[in-house]
Amino acid sequence: MNSKSIFKSALTILAFIVCSSNLLAQIRLPKLLSDGVVLQRDKELRIFGWASAGETVRLQFNKQNFETVSNALGAWEFLIPPQKAGGPYQMTFRGKNSIEVNNILFGDVWICSGQSNMEISMERVKEKYPKEIAASKNSFIRQIEVVDAYDFHQPQTDFEAPMQWLEANPETIYKFSAVAYFFAKELYDTYQVPIGLVNAALGGARVSCFLSEEALKEFPEDYQVAQEFKNDSLIEAITTADNKRAEDWYKELNLNDLGVNQSSQWSDPQYDDSHWSQMMVPGFWADQSLGFVNGAVWFRKTIDVPKSMAGKPAKLMMGRVVDQDFTYINGQQVGSISYQYPPRRYEVAPDILKDGKNVITVRVVNQSGRGGFFYDKPYYLAVGKDTIDLKGIWKYRLGTSMSSLASPTFIRWKPLGLYNKMIAPLTQFKIKGVLFYQGESNTYDPQLFAKQFPALISDWRAQWGQGDFPFLYVQLPNYMQQYNTEKESQWAQLREAQWKALSLPNTGMAVAIDAGEWNDIHPLNKEVIGKRLALQARSLAYGEQNLVASGPLFTSAIERNGALYVNFKNEGEGLVFHGDALKGFEIAGADLCFVKANATIENHTVVVNNPNIADPQYVRYAWANNPVEANLYNKEGLPASPFRNYDPETLHKVAWQGKQCAVVLTYDDALDVHLDNVAPLLDELGMKATFYISAAASGFTSRTKEWQTLASNGHELGNHTLYHPCLGNLPGREWVDPNYDLSTYSIEKMVEEIRLTNAFLGVLDHKAERTFAFTCGDMAIEDRTFMDLLRGDLVGARTVYKGIEPIDAIDPYAIKCFGVNGESGEELIAEVEKAMKNKGLLVFLFHGVGGGHSLNVSLEAHEALVRYLKAHEDVIWTDTMLDVVKNIKANQEQQ
Repeated sequence: MNSKSIFKSALTILAFIVCSSNLLAQIRLPKLLSDGVVLQRDKELRIFGWASAGETVRLQFNKQNFETVSNALGAWEFLIPPQKAGGPYQMTFRGKNSIEVNNILFGDVWICSGQSNMEISMERVKEKYPKEIAASKNSFIRQIEVVDAYDFHQPQTDFEAPMQWLEANPETIYKFSAVAYFFAKELYDTYQVPIGLVNAALGGARVSCFLSEEALKEFPEDYQVAQEFKNDSLIEAITTADNKRAEDWYKELNLNDLGVNQSSQWSDPQYDDSHWSQMMVPGFWADQSLGFVNGAVWFRKTIDVPKSMAGKPAKLMMGRVVDQDFTYINGQQVGSISYQYPPRRYEVAPDILKDGKNVITVRVVNQSGRGGFFYDKPYYLAVGKDTIDLKGIWKYRLGTSMSSLASPTFIRWKPLGLYNKMIAPLTQFKIKGVLFYQGESNTYDPQLFAKQFPALISDWRAQWGQGDFPFLYVQLPNYMQQYNTEKESQWAQLREAQWKALSLPNTGMAVAIDAGEWNDIHPLNKEVIGKRLALQARSLAYGEQNLVASGPLFTSAIERNGALYVNFKNEGEGLVFHGDALKGFEIAGADLCFVKANATIENHTVVVNNPNIADPQYVRYAWANNPVEANLYNKEGLPASPFRNYDPETLHKVAWQGKQCAVVLTYDDALDVHLDNVAPLLDELGMKATFYISAAASGFTSRTKEWQTLASNGHELGNHTLYHPCLGNLPGREWVDPNYDLSTYSIEKMVEEIRLTNAFLGVLDHKAERTFAFTCGDMAIEDRTFMDLLRGDLVGARTVYKGIEPIDAIDPYAIKCFGVNGESGEELIAEVEKAMKNKGLLVFLFHGVGGGHSLNVSLEAHEALVRYLKAHEDVIWTDTMLDVVKNIKANQEQQ
């Protein structure tokens, strides 16, 4: 290269450097500070941004001029004196470039966070609120949505993706959080003050996702997970594996599905479906002749469309489908949704419907669990006001069956990630308060939520540095099927944890026990939730005196003359009930065997009794997943919160919780019959058991989602190692796989396998505590026990040795049992009677139930035992091994 060329190249490089320097010197504002922003009124505000180091930055605002110089890192800030509510205003920033922020309002800023029920937009509920949407124009109600993202490394100071403030109107309202919009509307109508909503919610998020790293240190299990996910390579590997597993599954599905691979595709309206089977829609094919399968199932229905509806745009409502649907009318696809929760609301083009016969085809792809169509949802075809009901008989045929598809890892739900990315940048802005609607994803462990939710409130207040600002939240609504005999409810326990969080200052709870839907975790009645949150805000944030903002909250229960007198606060003008009688109350004596109670209102007190409970001690109200009978309100129309008047932890200090004996039903090896034969019976009766899982067993790996459901129903997934190793050098152990011969294991290898199983099960059920069952009863390797190394990892352990022991004689890490093999129901019940007589612990060890293993018990004998335990629950405590071991330890510590 000659000197002239070198000179020209140097000039080019210099020009590039100068250009780059100028670009780096550009004033930059945080994404939240953009056109249409709502800033908090009546507080000194920190207006900040970035520029090049040492750059002079000027601000012109409201006839005032401000000037500062950025620091060595390029950060700068102005302090703006408190501003009254109003606007619009403009801010002009000048440095080496200029930025104008227009249409600024000063009002009240509310952070709206949690999971999907906060996230759900007005679009989802548009059929329920057409008038509200049509009348939504209000430039003083605004929302900005934080893009869903996570970061495990450090708290972020700004958002990466562009963000836009939207003014409420019939075009933009569909993007607003429905709960937040109705909240804002109520406040604006009351105070005429601009309301800014910052929507920072993410569906499925657990409370730990929103905790800062410092707050997570109080929860070592979650803190450790957060540290692990700082490894970007781990995230990439997990994501790649998850994607490949799903891609392979769908590739095999589509390759084998007869409905898309036959010469005449099953979506073709001319296809002959006369040989297909029939099924009622809505419904689930597991309940029909097809039985429990995963894969692709096709449904077809021929309908008559009148001439008045033909050739016109239509709307097809297909309720909710588990999991994915591809929906066709006359061979043309009109819609598809890939997961079960969104409603199927499909627009049908005007050229699709014809006069006469029309064929609707739905291909349902089910990854795991029960596939089909949810009950009590809309299924119809509509043209204007004319509708055709689609419920009833449909024809169906299996396209292909598949093994279940394991759930993805959902990295976005790991602890810390959402706080760093979605919440931390917001903490630099002044706010009025927080709205929080979350908890559904924590119902797997209400006890953990009871600790983490108050920690979140305290953590956010510390991070914002604004003292105890109002923190308003929604108590979980009613959900799931109602049972005549209510189970112990984890949803009720989580509601209790939310109720107890009211002990923190300046917190308010909107009770939603009457606003849910049994078949939808995303109920549509968001208006009542928004209004109840607004009542809490009016009381706590705006200081309205003499305002009844809450329904009745339990304070005490006093026994008098064979009845319990239940007292409340926030009863307002008085207690009332909706319907023909006050319902939803249950009482129990010392045995904690609850029965439905007669309930009447006397002044500001509810009196509950039952003639069969002579000495009532315990009362609970609305204690169920879906307590539809609960109907206690105050005269202001606000429902009472569910409650119970005792703490289960204190009951552990009483041997067997005050009953004659304890019985634990345990089931080893993760067999299919445990899911098919055992779980339905236990769930029907509201009883809990422990299932000892060998995590590599085919009965577990092929049905993980069902095991996850089993755990969510209150059963314990116990640790039975990864590969079920046994000592192969003992007589009669020729069947032991040489790869898993415990005599070839080191102590360290066995401990590692057990810890890996704990970690694997923890991913599935999110529990930090569990018990262990020794495989084949083998407790040592070369005379060295391995349990002593695991006492910090496990709460207790079960052997295979026979015995019934009193509570003070039990070694929690060597619990005896009764191994079941061919006994009759009478023989099993006789063992229970021995335990009652000796006031001891009886643990049943089951393998096969109605088949599935060489060690087996008949279905009849098993059911006879379980029903006997249920019928005698007033004197027999039947629970998981985990809870029983806690009772053992609590009593032994007292001694």
